[in-house]
Amino acid sequence: MSGDKVRLQKAMSDAGIASRRKSEQMIADGEVSVNGKIVREMGVKVDNHDKIEVNGVPLRSEKKRYILMYKPRGVISAVKDDKDRKVITDFLKEDVPERVYPIGRLDYDTSGLILLTNDGEFANQLMHPRYHVDKTYVAKIEGQLTTEEIKQLEGGIKFKDYTSAPAKVRVLSKDTKKNSSLVRLTIHEGHNHQVKNMFEHVKHPVEKLSRERYDFLTLDGLVSGKYRNLTRQEVALLKERK
Repeated sequence: MSGDKVRLQKAMSDAGIASRRKSEQMIADGEVSVNGKIVREMGVKVDNHDKIEVNGVPLRSEKKRYILMYKPRGVISAVKDDKDRKVITDFLKEDVPERVYPIGRLDYDTSGLILLTNDGEFANQLMHPRYHVDKTYVAKIEGQLTTEEIKQLEGGIKFKDYTSAPAKVRVLSKDTKKNSSLVRLTIHEGHNHQVKNMFEHVKHPVEKLSRERYDFLTLDGLVSGKYRNLTRQEVALLKERK
């Protein structure tokens, strides 16, 4: 934290506690104190002279960490779960002492590439709608897409709350006996259940889903449940995304 006053949730994010949005929720839940007093308001500003504690633990700046993980199916994209299900940070070993958290999320039954960090500004940048970061998924769907259905997916689908941006679609294979297909879909948005909803809209429910690319990053060299640190060059390239 610098000598200038910043909002409490930003100070928490910068220190690697959680994303800014999650930090705001922790403040609202009464988990954060400043100079011995519980704070629930969002407008509070702090600096280096303030004593900040989260659940009784003093705030301190951590070394910035950037991790690429191959998330398995049946795992929650979170650091804890109220139903005591396995979460993504359960796969991290002692070599990751920092309090990292996932950037965005993958559904419980979706596998593939996910990033974790304790750099709040980095996470906020990649999740902000104005940064068009391509995310590529491979979906096993029921049936076979028609030319018209592919055009619908590529042109944008109107949902209740939003219209999906144009997508890139490529049919990888078809299995007429099992009445299924493998389809690669690239989007740059991150609406809740978006990929599943897009295929559901054209009447081809998703049977299995995996994210294989995040911008230029891939799962090369990793197996399910394993992870690696991003290189300095990879972090720099992601920070340059506009």
